[in-house]
Amino acid sequence: MKRVAVLGGGPSGAFAAESLASAGLETVVLDEKLAWEKPCGGALTYKAYQQYPFLIENDTPKKLVTETYLAAPRAGEVRLRLERPLLIYSRLDLNRMLLERAARAGARLEKTRVTGIERTGGRWRLATKSGALECDFCIVATGARNPLRQVGTQLSSADTMAALGYFVPGGQDRIDIQFLPKLEGYIWVFPRCGHLSVGICGKGEPAQSLRLRLERYMAEKGISVMDGAFYSHVLPSLETPAWKKNRVAGEGWLAVGDAAGLVDPITGEGLYYAVRSADLAAKALLSETAETVGQTYRRMLRRDFAADLEFGSRLARRIFHGAFLFGSVPARMVQFTRRSPRFAAVMQDLFAGTQPYLGLKRRLLDNLNGSLLEIALSFGGVRSFTPSP
Repeated sequence: MKRVAVLGGGPSGAFAAESLASAGLETVVLDEKLAWEKPCGGALTYKAYQQYPFLIENDTPKKLVTETYLAAPRAGEVRLRLERPLLIYSRLDLNRMLLERAARAGARLEKTRVTGIERTGGRWRLATKSGALECDFCIVATGARNPLRQVGTQLSSADTMAALGYFVPGGQDRIDIQFLPKLEGYIWVFPRCGHLSVGICGKGEPAQSLRLRLERYMAEKGISVMDGAFYSHVLPSLETPAWKKNRVAGEGWLAVGDAAGLVDPITGEGLYYAVRSADLAAKALLSETAETVGQTYRRMLRRDFAADLEFGSRLARRIFHGAFLFGSVPARMVQFTRRSPRFAAVMQDLFAGTQPYLGLKRRLLDNLNGSLLEIALSFGGVRSFTPSP
């Protein structure tokens, strides 16, 4: 294989390029922006930086956040001190750092837009704003708004969520998460270096309605929109049936990150899956023949995390719209976190990224009796459980 073109220079594309160039392949990254900001929290979980230590062991400005506050209607808020901190970057800074690593590994970075892609004679011919380029293989890392319809996941409107928000001057040491009634999503306030990211993600609701919800919340919290820069984006949020037919590979190409639909359908978190899928794509490409690389990559994704995300897609609606013990699930999450150390431990692991969705139901059921006992005791019910003399 003579040349690999990486279409997109976001976190997934940059890390794939670094991995391939480090292995000696001629690698070129094509992206019209290269490094840019994005309306999201920008947090990396413990799972991500434990598995890829370079994500924390670098000189790029970052924040380690150890406090998050969860709030839901009719439940108030609860403080959760994170034993394994979240690592927060400006997405511009994180993206730039990953691209610099790719360049040091030998990848060529070209700031240009890919306008067309055609496969002829077992090779790709790419049309760009600056000319044409031929390559043997493509890594598709174009994000959720992929203009190249022949490659990458095929998202219907039901398989997306909107993310929008403001970058606001100021700072704080904690993360705020606010659940809202009748919304499959949430509001976030994440502290970044030099500003706050205040945003909302939601599924099944128009972007304008989400923006009104967010601005109402900001007004209640005294956060001015006047000084903020507004951004909006589309995130993959695959419905359960879409996972079975998700198009992540084809003849001469593999898709990674958002371009492959690899985003947590509950939290909207995609950074870990961007980096991890890039790693798996590079491993598959370097170890397999052209005929087997796609099949191997699909199998690696499924075994590593795609099956878990598919199961998460089944849970999403129940979590945001379901009820438990005569209250909404988000409200019960806040109340149980406040009253039950066992349940708080589950929340710790979810924030750390170490609790798979596939094992979540069993763990909750195994801990349910103990959690209810802890809640009863926290309300002063200890006398009801004290043996009589």
